[in-house]
Amino acid sequence: MMTHTSSASELGLWRFAVQQYHDMIAKGVLSNEDNVELLEGWLVAKMSKNPPHSVANALTRAYFENLGLSSCYVRSQEPITLTDSEPEPDVAVVRGGLRDYAVHHPNANDVLLVAEISDSTLERDRTWKQGIYAKADIGMYWIVNLPAQQLEVYSLPVNGAYTVSEVFSSVQTAKFSLADTLFTVLVQDLLP
Repeated sequence: MMTHTSSASELGLWRFAVQQYHDMIAKGVLSNEDNVELLEGWLVAKMSKNPPHSVANALTRAYFENLGLSSCYVRSQEPITLTDSEPEPDVAVVRGGLRDYAVHHPNANDVLLVAEISDSTLERDRTWKQGIYAKADIGMYWIVNLPAQQLEVYSLPVNGAYTVSEVFSSVQTAKFSLADTLFTVLVQDLLP
């Protein structure tokens, strides 16, 4: 039996370069109401947020804001521009200040850490997004895993993959280094 594998264009799917994506936004083809992000050239629908996701997102953002990092600031659900993607992580810690990004979004070199709050998107966050962030050489990637009530920490990207992964339960404390400073977080403080 012979099978046929359809190409993306045969299926009506199209890939876009980051600049094409920016052009569609600038020309009003895409707007905030479209609720999409660009992942490896594909326009991907972002999932709706339920109350636990919203609370965990606010707690995670507040945690990083309260660290008092002088040379960084915290973004929430805002784009970061990578080679072939423009994801909008739930939380990102980036170098510099807010006004440093008045004419462009942070790129991979600007991003110290990204965090995704995961419930219905857990598989996508563990595979596709993890690969995107590792390929971009972003030093640390967190998944606040709501179904399992745990924190997954991925670090030390090499050749497009994170080489270290750690999982912390809600009653554990995670230690990590950010901007050359050691920090700790009690995982339950990130959970609703």
